[in-house]
Amino acid sequence: MSPIRRFDHVGITVRDLDTVTDFFVELGFETEGRTVLEGDFLDTVVGIPHCRTEVVVLRPPGGGTGLELSRFLHPDHEPGSPDPMPNELGLRNVTFEVDDLQAILDRLTADGYHLVGGVGQYEGIWRMASVRGPEGFIVNLAQRID
Repeated sequence: MSPIRRFDHVGITVRDLDTVTDFFVELGFETEGRTVLEGDFLDTVVGIPHCRTEVVVLRPPGGGTGLELSRFLHPDHEPGSPDPMPNELGLRNVTFEVDDLQAILDRLTADGYHLVGGVGQYEGIWRMASVRGPEGFIVNLAQRID
């Protein structure tokens, strides 16, 4: 039996919590909760003494793996590469299966977001595109077409 019970969430540290939250809500995520965390527990887990962070947890409709967005109130965030390329080390993207890829891409384009490359098709099964989201991270959107 595996010691892993389930995949609970992915965390992304952001500068502008409201903008990034709005981006994912527009994609269809639902806000599960929003809170400010501080104290011994947080200091111990993240390894930063006297830290304070505001967190939003989002989940897809019906539940499933969540997305935890965090904005550090103390200490201030450390800037990363503004537009990291897919081959840079570290977490570069998150991927979501969607029902209508083109409609989502049209909506994101109207909101000022852009494709990293183009829309590709994999073996007649998937259509997929990568979008540069707020703060430079990459969101992959995949639609099953078989």
